[in-house]
Amino acid sequence: MQFTPYPFAAIVGQEQMKLALILNVINPQISGVLIRGEKGTAKSTAVRALADILPEIEVVAGDPFQTAPGDTWRGSHEPPGPSIQRKVRVVELPVGATEDRLVGTLDLEYALKHGEKRFEPGLLAAAHRGMLYVDEVNLLDDHLVDVLLDAAAMGVNTVEREGVSFAHPARFTLVGTMNPEEGELRPQLLDRFGLCVTVAGISGTAERVEIMERRLAYEADPHAFAHQWAAASQQIRERIAAAIALHPQVLAERHHLLTIATQCQELGVDGHRADIITLKTAKALAAWHGRTQVETDDLRLAGELSLPHRMRRLPFEAVGEVRR
Repeated sequence: MQFTPYPFAAIVGQEQMKLALILNVINPQISGVLIRGEKGTAKSTAVRALADILPEIEVVAGDPFQTAPGDTWRGSHEPPGPSIQRKVRVVELPVGATEDRLVGTLDLEYALKHGEKRFEPGLLAAAHRGMLYVDEVNLLDDHLVDVLLDAAAMGVNTVEREGVSFAHPARFTLVGTMNPEEGELRPQLLDRFGLCVTVAGISGTAERVEIMERRLAYEADPHAFAHQWAAASQQIRERIAAAIALHPQVLAERHHLLTIATQCQELGVDGHRADIITLKTAKALAAWHGRTQVETDDLRLAGELSLPHRMRRLPFEAVGEVRR
């Protein structure tokens, strides 16, 4: 029986979280999003629901590395297979996963017998050209964090076993969710997330009742509930597709760049990644709103999403906390 995810369009509130995820679909070079918040605030639900509204990409049929037609990373001696269209994938990395599960394994016995490398792909291969989702990312083992950092920085996953090595592309959008009460992230991994959103429980009584009613309706009949939200889901898909098509035409004036640079300097962020991510986010926002020109409101919202986790903090100060 096929699992029916909770519809993205049916999530009540949490608009900034949903927007941050959508912006990463419009431009994967924003480099992902970290969603921080207390338990029961739809963090995991939103990420898993995202899979249903993602756009399609062209891949070589049956290829475990999500290879695009014309991609020659394995050498031109391999004839390309037929291409198919399929949705961008959301691949989930369990907290307790082993390193081999993440990076893949080499069949050493086959390599020694036949003199050829045979690679069993891992989650990084499955996530290439897609999204890699880590729930409770702050609880991830340090050695897996190191692997993620290397792959995210290089866009390549390299596996070496007993003198035999294999490498394949691993360009993915990293999405993490976490409860800050269970500990914070290593600074190196925190900086790899393009955007950071903090979510909290909804305080409005009417909205809380709506959450209960929708959840009960979904649990009673997931398929019927998804069908009820099919039109709203399709509207989001079409709007995302239009934004992706429009995005290459979006322009930012030089004074917009000066505004971003000044803001980053005043907030004391380290390095230049914050400037670049803020600009990319602002352009994705303009495309989402159907514009080819970045506006001041785009810069403001982009800064709210891309800068809080990069600001220099005092000891014991939480990520995203704004000093007055």
